[in-house]
Amino acid sequence: MLEQVLDGGPSPVLGPVRVVTVADEVADRLLTAIAVGDFLPGQRIPPERELCDLLQVSRSTVREAIARLHAAGVVEIRRGRNGGAYVRESWTDVSAAAVRRTLLPRWEELEQLFDLRGLVEGMVAGAAARRRRPEHVELMREALAGYASAETPRAEQLADSAFHEAVCQATGNPQIVGLSRDLLTKVSLGFPVEPWGRGEPSAFRRALKEHTELFEAIASGEPDHAAELAREHFAISAGMIRDVLTRGLAGGDSAGRTGSR
Repeated sequence: MLEQVLDGGPSPVLGPVRVVTVADEVADRLLTAIAVGDFLPGQRIPPERELCDLLQVSRSTVREAIARLHAAGVVEIRRGRNGGAYVRESWTDVSAAAVRRTLLPRWEELEQLFDLRGLVEGMVAGAAARRRRPEHVELMREALAGYASAETPRAEQLADSAFHEAVCQATGNPQIVGLSRDLLTKVSLGFPVEPWGRGEPSAFRRALKEHTELFEAIASGEPDHAAELAREHFAISAGMIRDVLTRGLAGGDSAGRTGSR
């Protein structure tokens, strides 16, 4: 279905013209970010001030968008010292339409970004393999161990971020670190968070295997092999986003996405 729609074929999801406000756009982006796993069930989404900075919108707009997510049952609002909006569900009745509105208009650009990100992350891994020092190798080893021992999807996500940050640091070039983060932010709709899956055991084993192979290639000083492994590894995130759009085009009734990083 995804290929048919993107090739200009008939779409089963056309509906009345919708007047879009900034709050509509922010709510849709948050719903889509939650659907692709940027923010996981039980996790607090960024606070108002941070969302304003990330999305370049006003606090009143953010509040209205969060209120819509709350009304849809996607988040719950907690009060007190650790209060905020916490994710309840990755997908609800309103998610499919939000995913379509968010991803379809951007799809050509997203495919270009997926391609660019694979090339850049391959370059990052190759540079890390050439320039790594013992302290970088140790940081990667620790993050890999953290990923292997993670017991929740959120713990996996954090350990994955630590591992790839250590790879970037091994290049010795802060500009490379910034470029990697910028591409992640663009792919993730303005949020510098890696899209995540549902913690399926087979996908976890795949990601752990790829992390291990990438670590070994960098630690052994094999830049070409490290670059190839990184390009393949970062295709996982692109696949997750494609799966979520396919689910959105199907109206949200297809099986949930699989895979984790």
